Amino acid sequence: MADPNIFAYAMLLIWPLVAWMLYTRLDPAKALIWTLLGGYLLLPPVAAIDFPVVPDLRKETIPNLMAMLLSVYLLRDRVPVMPEGMLGRVLIGLFVLSPFATVLTNGDPLPIVNHDVPGMRIYDSVAAMANQAIFLMPFFLGRRYLGTPQAMQAMLAAFVAGGLAYSIPMLIEVRFSPQINVWIYGFFQHDFFQTIRFGGYRPVVFLPHGLWVAFFALMALLSAMIRFRDAGPDARAKQFLIVLYLGLMLYLCKSAGPVIYAVVAAPLILLAPRRVQLSVAAGLAVIVVMYPLLRGLHVIPVDRIVAAAEMVSPERAGSLAFRVANEEQLLARAAERPWFGWGGYGRNLIRDPVTGRELSIVDGEWAIQIGTYGWLGYIAEFGLLALPLILMAREAVLQRGVVFSRVACGMALILAVSMVDLLPNATIVAITWLMAGALMGYAEAVSRDRKAREALDRLTLRPERTVI
Repeated sequence: MADPNIFAYAMLLIWPLVAWMLYTRLDPAKALIWTLLGGYLLLPPVAAIDFPVVPDLRKETIPNLMAMLLSVYLLRDRVPVMPEGMLGRVLIGLFVLSPFATVLTNGDPLPIVNHDVPGMRIYDSVAAMANQAIFLMPFFLGRRYLGTPQAMQAMLAAFVAGGLAYSIPMLIEVRFSPQINVWIYGFFQHDFFQTIRFGGYRPVVFLPHGLWVAFFALMALLSAMIRFRDAGPDARAKQFLIVLYLGLMLYLCKSAGPVIYAVVAAPLILLAPRRVQLSVAAGLAVIVVMYPLLRGLHVIPVDRIVAAAEMVSPERAGSLAFRVANEEQLLARAAERPWFGWGGYGRNLIRDPVTGRELSIVDGEWAIQIGTYGWLGYIAEFGLLALPLILMAREAVLQRGVVFSRVACGMALILAVSMVDLLPNATIVAITWLMAGALMGYAEAVSRDRKAREALDRLTLRPERTVI
């Protein structure tokens, strides 16, 4: 793979100025959305500016850092980082601090004949904890600025607008092969062979892989469906055409998983009552959190799933079987250091004992987290993503007479589908955390309203005392 050109690094250096312009011209919610979404869609993958001590400045960190710095120093706002509930605070503490325990338990090098895999150092814990905090910044900011139906409506509108704009380079790459990142930034970011599907190409544009493009196309499509269901009579025809067009774009991405997600999620978004949407979203979140345990207990019928895939596409079934075999090996590897994992430098992977060559391929975010940071790191990450969905479902049970926002319920389904996709892929990005933070803010607001009403009811029903 060729090195990024000078324009790639220039874009990384320019993005802070772009973020500053957004924050000076838009309201805080829209500025936050477009700083993160624009950086995700436009900045070069892989390229990074490496300074000593501090985390690398790259596509995944610069938008997060700028959004937080501008919120604090330009808007003069105090962004709270701790949720209102104790469980959320514990999960955030685990997420940020668990790498320190991982480093302390992985100081030993792994013996390889040619060259040992190094042990972890205290320096590694500082860098890892800093990265964890940066990854959570969209969660903090989403909770602060996007926890209202109006702000979430703006986020869905941005997803749709981003999907429509991104469709132009996607169509170019479907026709001429994925070349735009080469034309603009001077390199191709992945294995070109993986872009060839069903006699054509699947687009990559400026994202890490074609799967990331397909999943963003799915998010744009589901967002358009939510807006279609919520639209008035005058806007319905336009919104319906947008849904059809984005559905076509998802099909052209040639990725089976997102298409299956769309087929399952579409009836829920377009037809299901809001409380059913919340129940399904929370149920999916719980299943995802428990998935590694269920896999370890051999409760998940992976053989039947592979056999079902075989009837649809032998090629895809072979890919799935390969993934399952890798996951079994990685689970066994993770079980050797279950609590805090193996740490970085690829220590969680299966290697050739002589050459050190990696013999396993890890795709799913769940397997990456368990292998790297252990069960505590996994529970912290997936628990934080699941928590707002569970809190919203709880409030739906406790508050039978309250009407939940259709936008919030639809976004809960999108986040739940995003969590499901973290089982086969590592597609967690800043906008995933942004949605989780927005839904956390909404769930906390609904909970505060309930508690305030209950307190008022207790005061109203309290018997008056009389003095005789």
